[in-house]
Amino acid sequence: MATVSSGQVRGGLSKLIDRVRQRRERLKVTRRGEPVVAIVPVEDLELLEEVLDFLQDARDLPAVRKRLRQFQETGEAVPWEQIKASQGL
Repeated sequence: MATVSSGQVRGGLSKLIDRVRQRRERLKVTRRGEPVVAIVPVEDLELLEEVLDFLQDARDLPAVRKRLRQFQETGEAVPWEQIKASQGL
């Protein structure tokens, strides 16, 4: 991944955007020599978000299975209003 300084970004953001979009290049932006952000093609971002969503779902799977077993054993369910309230809906 190529590295550019925040000063280079300020001076030529439009050209950097074209570079990322046309070449599908990823750029690491540094400030005072430390990496702080990245500029990536939107397709890369969408793929990353998809993977992160999948990983989050995979982490939740054991809890979902446990709750389903409890429901099958006891028939006890969480009221819909309680679920909505817990999610701020």
